Amino acid sequence: MFLTPKKPTLIGLDISSTSIKMLELSKSGSSYRIEGIAVEPLPANSMVEKNIAEIEAVGESVKRALHKSKIKSKHCAIAVAGSSVITKKITMPANLNDEEMEGQIQLEADQYIPYPLEEVNLDFQVLGETESNPDTVDVLLAACRSENVDDRIAAVELAGLTPKIVDIEAYTIETVFQTMAPHLPDEGMDQTVAIVDIGATMTSLSIIHNHHLIYTREQNFGGKQLTEEIMRRYGLSYEEAGLAKRQGGLPDNYEPEVLEPFKETTAQQVSRFLQFFYSAGGSISNIDHLILGGGTAALENLAELTESHIGVPTTIANPFQDMSTTNKINKANLQSDGPSFLIAAGLAIRGTEYL
Repeated sequence: MFLTPKKPTLIGLDISSTSIKMLELSKSGSSYRIEGIAVEPLPANSMVEKNIAEIEAVGESVKRALHKSKIKSKHCAIAVAGSSVITKKITMPANLNDEEMEGQIQLEADQYIPYPLEEVNLDFQVLGETESNPDTVDVLLAACRSENVDDRIAAVELAGLTPKIVDIEAYTIETVFQTMAPHLPDEGMDQTVAIVDIGATMTSLSIIHNHHLIYTREQNFGGKQLTEEIMRRYGLSYEEAGLAKRQGGLPDNYEPEVLEPFKETTAQQVSRFLQFFYSAGGSISNIDHLILGGGTAALENLAELTESHIGVPTTIANPFQDMSTTNKINKANLQSDGPSFLIAAGLAIRGTEYL
């Protein structure tokens, strides 16, 4: 009997504004198993919002995460922030092959992209036949300034990794949604689901309808505001405030005077975010379910508070809910880490399908 060689996978590697999140999954049938996972904080000022400011510092953090995770794979999937990407849906003749379509898009791209084409990375994906015309197909065009891609590639290469996929964060959310859909009524079919990923400095909204991404938006808001308020109120350094936020030990007035007002503000921000979607002029006027992700989503009772604000069933994201683990994984941390691993998990899922 011959042993089937293990299929190589790509590491899902999320470079966020404050940390590195790394995840390796294997897949058997439709089930996923966590092979390795790690979170590593980034040095202050190594990222400016979601752009890399210090490539070497980020590379060293990736290297530490790799060591911590004990992952052996040297290939990874990374993503760029939606705010750095221009996407445009265009129509093309249906009878073009990929090579002809690529040539045609290169010729026409300058009318869609406000930068010189030599300064951008360009890609496209055929979405399917145009609803109103069987002779054309809808094509999603995506372009990103080359420096945003190149900086990420340089950082992970410093850690000895080779990126094989560069995705867009919003589309990793669409990918990871498949792990959460089974826990929604009718598995999310014929429903509109909002996923709000509250990061440290940036919050993103992804609207999924019938399992497909139809709307995205980002705005400056995140858990860093709570950390900075803790710093100001209690005279702590940024690192001390972040540790106290996660582990406790703050004075008795922290919850009523600092934490609760921040949670109120967060719920209001989510509500405002959804109003942007409703006012965008689409045909969908309400959502059926809200999923909160990001580190801030782990705050106690935030889902219940947000649900009371917007009147929509609200749950906390956990892409790991149905995944098995190897013996080396600390299962106790998975529940609390789940909400902040949406992007890394989406990338890791793509990584299992790469070869």
